[in-house]
Amino acid sequence: MATGTIVIKIGSSSLTDGNGALSTERLRGHVEAICELRHQGINVIVVTSGAVAAGFTLIGYHQRPKSISQKQAAAAVGQSLLMQAYMDAFRLHGYTAAQLLLTRADFADPARFSNISQTLRELLKRGAIPVINENDSTSVDELTFGDNDRLSALVSGIIHADMLCLYTDVNGVYDQNPNDSPNAKKYHYLASVPEALLDRVSADTSAVGTGGMKSKLLAAKTAIELGTNVFIGNGKGRETFTDVLLGKGDGTYLGPFTNKTMSTTKQWIVFHSEPAGSIEIDSGASTALLKRGKSLLPAGVLSAKGDFSAGDIIEVFFNNRPIGKGKTNFSKHELELIKGLNSEEALSLTKRSKKAVIHRDFWVATKKECSY
Repeated sequence: MATGTIVIKIGSSSLTDGNGALSTERLRGHVEAICELRHQGINVIVVTSGAVAAGFTLIGYHQRPKSISQKQAAAAVGQSLLMQAYMDAFRLHGYTAAQLLLTRADFADPARFSNISQTLRELLKRGAIPVINENDSTSVDELTFGDNDRLSALVSGIIHADMLCLYTDVNGVYDQNPNDSPNAKKYHYLASVPEALLDRVSADTSAVGTGGMKSKLLAAKTAIELGTNVFIGNGKGRETFTDVLLGKGDGTYLGPFTNKTMSTTKQWIVFHSEPAGSIEIDSGASTALLKRGKSLLPAGVLSAKGDFSAGDIIEVFFNNRPIGKGKTNFSKHELELIKGLNSEEALSLTKRSKKAVIHRDFWVATKKECSY
């Protein structure tokens, strides 16, 4: 059974009634199941949807709104109601819920990214249950996660969660849409997320949410890369959450189920940082970075582009193809002076104390562009 910390993502379709409005009864059922896990000593972080569902009827919409401004208006009304429902439900079991509203900008800024991690850890230490949602009322298109599936994957990475549970109204991942194909095969376990499966799975969303199965698989892919194993499936009933951690969940388990995790620093570099420039390296340096786990030295640098300073994140290319990102210890101007030189010559020219252009602790290989 998984222990430690798990992230549970509860989608709108798991929180709403037949009319698409928030169902307090369904929410309390999920809370009861979460509290059962807490009784067993498991830390739980909740990533929830439902703000739009909780608010749209109260401001005169007869059905779930579709435009961004209408959704944001509904979320502005509904978020406080959603959180109050969680607070009341957790209080019945002796627990305190803590609200965190996040945007993409919180992850893009390294200081705010670090603060998210510290705040979550302090809340768990104090016995509170963090309840996280995207700040739907203020996010603009370019600053959104796209859906809370993606947000839940990033949260599980930042907290080094043992498992991410993506609960939905579908009982797992199929090779075809089970609603359209009676012969659809259900996957009970996948070590990774195959690209072929992503190509086949529909990106359609539900009538009350923004995340379809493709969104969940993309989130699972990210979580696995960050070192978190994933469950996608049904989350109904008090015992269901415990069953999932016992390996008996009605759904699909994804991941290698090892304890290998990516450091918080590397998570920020690969998933959230914006490169300030780039460098091209030679074959020897590429081998050192990708196969030997070494740092990048000035001798392997061929050229530099952009206007970056020491401490910035830069992208690394080999044969004009991106192979990773890292934090540079030299500015672009300095690299132009020391490219191709040995470390001693480079240090004498720049008066720097660090030999590596990019130290391996601040380097992340990306064989292809990341999904997020």
